[in-house]
Amino acid sequence: MERYIKAVKKRVKNVTDRVKGAYHILFANQQTPLNRYSDVFPHPQNALNIFPDEWRSRFPEPYRHLQAGETPLFEDLGVKWGIEQMAGVEGKKVLELGPLEGGHSYILQSEGASSIVSIEAHPRAYLKCLIVKEVLKLNRVEFLFGDFMEYLRQSPDQFDIGMAVGVLYHMKNPAELLALAANRCSKLYVWTHYYDKKACQKALLKPRFSAPVEADYQGFKHTLHKYSYGAARKWRTFIGGPATMSNWLTKDDIIACCRHFGFTRFEINFDSPDHPHGPCFSFVAHKE
Repeated sequence: MERYIKAVKKRVKNVTDRVKGAYHILFANQQTPLNRYSDVFPHPQNALNIFPDEWRSRFPEPYRHLQAGETPLFEDLGVKWGIEQMAGVEGKKVLELGPLEGGHSYILQSEGASSIVSIEAHPRAYLKCLIVKEVLKLNRVEFLFGDFMEYLRQSPDQFDIGMAVGVLYHMKNPAELLALAANRCSKLYVWTHYYDKKACQKALLKPRFSAPVEADYQGFKHTLHKYSYGAARKWRTFIGGPATMSNWLTKDDIIACCRHFGFTRFEINFDSPDHPHGPCFSFVAHKE
């Protein structure tokens, strides 16, 4: 019996070794831009080509010739409007949450910010930010890889200005994000989607939402509207939140939340209730 058991174990080991070997041959040696040496003359386009067909942003002049995406995030009119409402960023310390590809980081440096701490949790987005930093010489931007919520919870650092573009609606607890940002910044620029009952009943959006839930965060009572990412989360180019779902707030609750945690004056613009991915707007919040 003992000999039989040993023979079975040996056969199992042989099969396991063969499977491991086949996997190594089929997958481990696959050539991708991330493990293939370059054999061409050094050029910024080579760095962008590490992530082929993944770039969303169009590079600004004089870099427009570089082949990347089509969205003009390096020339975002909403961010430029926000900077104007904050009386500029020259000489200011800025905290940026979720830089994606560094387009807004570029605007902040171009507008004279003295330092920008920019935190990105998505590994591919973070690496693209490092490429942008090198190509566009963003010497006053520090890109950090990690969870900006943990940074806000644990870091004692204070900033003049906070930037939260395209992140609030990816939060499981959006009220906490606004509360933590209020503890770190005296001015805050936000672009976000928001929940609107009529707009979110449209065919493309309705299946994403579940029944609303009443919530309370540090005395701020509000309603959470659960949003499910569905199959999109499996896409290689997915840039949503780290969980399978997030919670959206109404526009009124977003402003009320900011007010509850210390912001007193607001400018609102670019309200787009018919945006195909859900209603959205921009605002700047100030502490007086």
